[in-house]
Amino acid sequence: MLWKRITLKKSSLQLQILCVAALLTCISCSEYSSGRHVYVLTTGNTGGTYYPVGVALSTLVTATVDTEFSLTAISSAGSMENIKLLRDNQAQFGLILSIFAAWAWEGEGPIRKPQKDLRSISAMWPNVEHFVLSSNLVTTGTLSDLGNIGQQRYVLGMRNSGAEHTGIYILDSIGIDHSSAFNSAYMGYGASAGALQDGNIVGMNVPAGAPVTAITQAYAQLGPEMTILDFSQEQLNQVNSRFPLWEFYTMPPGTYPYQEQAIKTASSPNVLVVREDVPEEVVYQLTRLLWENLSTLQEIHSAAKQMQLSGALKGIPVPLHRGALRYYQEKGIPVPRHLLGG
Repeated sequence: MLWKRITLKKSSLQLQILCVAALLTCISCSEYSSGRHVYVLTTGNTGGTYYPVGVALSTLVTATVDTEFSLTAISSAGSMENIKLLRDNQAQFGLILSIFAAWAWEGEGPIRKPQKDLRSISAMWPNVEHFVLSSNLVTTGTLSDLGNIGQQRYVLGMRNSGAEHTGIYILDSIGIDHSSAFNSAYMGYGASAGALQDGNIVGMNVPAGAPVTAITQAYAQLGPEMTILDFSQEQLNQVNSRFPLWEFYTMPPGTYPYQEQAIKTASSPNVLVVREDVPEEVVYQLTRLLWENLSTLQEIHSAAKQMQLSGALKGIPVPLHRGALRYYQEKGIPVPRHLLGG
């Protein structure tokens, strides 16, 4: 039984979170809240990293009996939908890619109007770029190979998803027109992995915290028949020309099955954001719970193991919410000037 596999050394709070998050069952917060105000955290699709970590965070809040609010996590199509849900107050908290935070704040890219009611709480784990391509189409081993696919099918993501928009942004930055470089297909991560294994597509774009379940499954079946493409220094510079959010990220051998060589890709931060009108005390308490229970979140997904309080403000393009700002100031974390405007 699941209960017997969890060590007795873990706190009762960790037991509650691990059991719920391992089952990925987002139980209604009303069953736990005892009259507490319920806020919504919008995450991503169930095959990525946002959802399991979001469920863990929401369960952490709900299981803490001395908080005056509860948090419920919902799945979504990712960053683009999350921005809309936050704008319409259908969600009050959200996990989004840092480039979407920048676009939302500035009113650029696929987001036409600035979202000035958006605030940041923290950078989370790095969002790692996984541009996968069938190995028989690989020549340079870098993103340049995506320009040589012809009319074969390649998945940048689901329609209007964060994966699709960031994939287009990255390819445009390095001079590849995706509309002519290949025939686009639209699927989620799990479906893309299945289609790659079946030979129905020649590659997929899967930005997420490493290791990604969908990539692991594909590697287990295909091994050396698939390749995760590297970023060159020139390509990284081109991607960072407007918003300097990406940095090199090395996946050591063994990150995925049959991966014998290190992969030099790129990553940018995922960001936990919130509506500006959420009370200061609520955001302060959520920020405190996040960082004071980090080891619990790390039990849920290995991507969270790369989170550190010292890097909580790295790569955030949107001002901090006043509640988060208060927490970091209490902890003595230096706050960049551009994050003080919240």
